[in-house]
Amino acid sequence: MIPLHDDNPTQITPWVTISLIVICVLVFFWQLSLGNRVELAVYSLGMIPAVVFGGKELLPELSLVPEWMTIFTSMFLHGGWMHLIGNMLYLWIFGNNIEDAMGHGRFIVFYLLCGVFAVLAQALPNPDSTIPMIGASGAISGVLGAYLLLYPHARVLVGIPFGFYLHTVYIPAGLVLGFWFVMQLISSAGSSGEGGGVAFGAHIGGFIAGMALIPLFKHRHIPLLPKRREPPSYR
Repeated sequence: MIPLHDDNPTQITPWVTISLIVICVLVFFWQLSLGNRVELAVYSLGMIPAVVFGGKELLPELSLVPEWMTIFTSMFLHGGWMHLIGNMLYLWIFGNNIEDAMGHGRFIVFYLLCGVFAVLAQALPNPDSTIPMIGASGAISGVLGAYLLLYPHARVLVGIPFGFYLHTVYIPAGLVLGFWFVMQLISSAGSSGEGGGVAFGAHIGGFIAGMALIPLFKHRHIPLLPKRREPPSYR
C-alpha cells in the first residue's frame, strides 16, 4: 500500500514539516553534486555504530563533525531518489497533523528524539558495525507511531498496485499504519542487517518511541485513541 493523502485537516501551517522536507531535498541535491565523492560524505556524516558506540575512529579527512553529531546529520542524508521520495511522502502526509497536535517547537524536539531512539534501536544490537546509517526513516517512523495513537480513525487514501494499474481506496489510518508496522517486524525478522540495506530496526525503534513520547508532547486537549465519530443520521 502506498499512502497518497489523508482526510485529516490541520489548524496551523506545518512550517517545521515543510522545512524538514526542504532541508532533506536540498541536502540530497548537494549529495548529487558530489558525484563520485558522495560515498565520502556518507561516511563522514552518516551514523556509523562502530565509530559512535564501538570506539573506532574515522580517518582524519572524514571527520567533518563530532562523532555524536552524526546521529543528527545522518537524518538528512538519503541513499537515492526512491529513498528520499518515500520518506518525504510519509512525512508530508502524517507529519503535518502531528505538528498540529503539539506545536512547532515541540514537534522539532519530538522528531529529533524519535530519530535518536531509532538510531539506538538499530545500532546498539550491533555496535561494531561499520555500515553508515542514513535517512529520515527512523524519525518519520516516530511520527507514524504518534499518528496511530492520535488519529487511528482518520482515512488515508492509499494506492494498491495491480500490474500497471494503481487502484486507490480510503482505509482507516489504524489499518494502514498497523500493517506498515507488522511489515517492519516481519522484514526485520528476515534480515540479518549485516549487508546494509533497509534499517528495519530503526523503523521499529522510531515507531515505538513515537508512541511512547506522544503523550508527553501533544496538547492536553488532544485525546489518545479517540473513539470513532459516527456520521450523523437523517430522518
